[in-house]
Amino acid sequence: MKINSAEINSAAVADSAGQVPELMGSEILVKSLQAEGVKQIWGYPGGAVLYIYDALHKQDSIQHVLVRHEQAAVHAADGFARATGEVGVALVTSGPGLTNAVTGIATAYMDSIPMVIISGQVPTTSIGLDAFQECDTVGITRPIVKHNFLVKDPADLAGIMKKAFHIARSGRPGPVVVDVPKDVSFKKASYAGYPEAVHMRSYNPVRKGHGGQIRKALQLLLSAKRPYIYTGGGVLLGEAVAELRELVDLLGYPVTNTLMGLGAFPASDKRFLGMLGMHGTIEANNAMQNSDVLLAVGARFDDRVIGNPKHFAQNERKIIHIDVDPSSISKRVKVDVPIVGDCKDVLRELINMIKDTPQRVDPADLAAWWSTIEDWRSRNCLKYDDTNTDVIKPQKVIQTLWNMTKDADAYITSDVGQHQMWAAQYYGFDRPRRWINSGGLGTMGVGIPYAMGIKLAKPDAEVYCVTGEGSVQMCIQELSTCLQYNTPIKVVSLNNRYLGMVRQWQEVEYAGRYASSYMDALPDFVKLAEAYGHVGMLIERPQDVEGALHEARNLKDRTVFMDFRTDPTENVFPMVKAGKGITEMLLGTEDL
Repeated sequence: MKINSAEINSAAVADSAGQVPELMGSEILVKSLQAEGVKQIWGYPGGAVLYIYDALHKQDSIQHVLVRHEQAAVHAADGFARATGEVGVALVTSGPGLTNAVTGIATAYMDSIPMVIISGQVPTTSIGLDAFQECDTVGITRPIVKHNFLVKDPADLAGIMKKAFHIARSGRPGPVVVDVPKDVSFKKASYAGYPEAVHMRSYNPVRKGHGGQIRKALQLLLSAKRPYIYTGGGVLLGEAVAELRELVDLLGYPVTNTLMGLGAFPASDKRFLGMLGMHGTIEANNAMQNSDVLLAVGARFDDRVIGNPKHFAQNERKIIHIDVDPSSISKRVKVDVPIVGDCKDVLRELINMIKDTPQRVDPADLAAWWSTIEDWRSRNCLKYDDTNTDVIKPQKVIQTLWNMTKDADAYITSDVGQHQMWAAQYYGFDRPRRWINSGGLGTMGVGIPYAMGIKLAKPDAEVYCVTGEGSVQMCIQELSTCLQYNTPIKVVSLNNRYLGMVRQWQEVEYAGRYASSYMDALPDFVKLAEAYGHVGMLIERPQDVEGALHEARNLKDRTVFMDFRTDPTENVFPMVKAGKGITEMLLGTEDL
């Protein structure tokens, strides 16, 4: 649904006759959203936001999507933001509406996703009096937002919304909560138009990196014997994909992506060593540990990437760290050359400097380094039993999906667990923003809401949700939303009858005591999908995997739920146990 220029102009400017109109707070809010170019908003109504819903009802430029749970509203807006790079918008009511949304807000915060969440609140005169459906929204959300606002006067609404969108999308992106009391939504105030600019003395994120630091980085990169480029989600968020690829073309250095960074560099390129970290490849992890100059771009050296920091620090290396957020630099790992700035701007300046200098790394040193890497790569650490005809191997499902859709415009969402890791390992992401998952918080239940948010934004794209029978039941009610709003997604459920990742850790660390990890009393997912008005498929034989995926793919205008009964004993390898270093990897069942 496109917003025409007339609608944007009417939202952004006051009455042309020179009279300043008086509008209700809810109307000012909607005009602010229109001025920001918002096309979709996901939400769930309640008493505190009914004036806002009434204002939304009176216009037709913003589509409101009624979800079945507030958590899903935030997840869907989050999925939309991840796939498009735009600010996702969600609307929830006060009290339980807001607390239900908290998981979605925290998920977006941990992965630095630009979002504005509008929450209803009890009238200003009732705040602090334990009114019906009251909670301290500002206090509850403070640790999980980039910023939050409590609106006390409708005259402030337009300015606050301008600030909220600016904060959400600039610097290190993140969610911003705007809490709107009910009386603020119905009281009138003069509306002189939506602000064209925003001025915040206390908030001025750095974009341009320090030139001297970039020159230091250049010298290190061009004198390295074992260079390595380590990139994270910041490359995608900072729209620096083209710059990263140009840098690698210039230098020829090996590259790795974190879970959140997949797609920033093509998986099909020989210079890509795969994902690194707890379930990363041998070559990616060993290169990380044995490099002598490490360029980290938009990544934060978190625990799932480098494992034990003491083990990581055993090897001498020079680290260059580019990040828009200064608090992420030297947080877990000591850095030699910190560069605070926007990834795109810093990489562009670095590329220009490389082009201006004839110096390059010694070809013999680089060839020796690549020879070592190829030795690690030759171990083929992602090999699995792909000839098994008795039971479906989950890796095979993902590989088949990849072979089928690699030339299509396909988006892959996932929930959290073993299926997430298999999707990351075996689906070769060549393009950015095609892999949508919860990395930082690790939130089960995001898969379907992410998928429907993306499908609404990208109706012509193929959208697949890779999930498990545990995760999918956390937001499965959103299949109803998929039907109502005609967002035909394909659900690929790797059903092993266990909470797979929990079971795997119990096998490794807890002597096979599978406490509460077996999923008993599972529903008939085929019948459940059909009850929601969709197509359900049960796939139990390996030879039926490809055919089922083909059939589902051909049902372009239907949501299809594929229940793949996979091997319940299969584990995700390679694996780094908690507290171990990233090169101390378990490669298979024989290492347990």
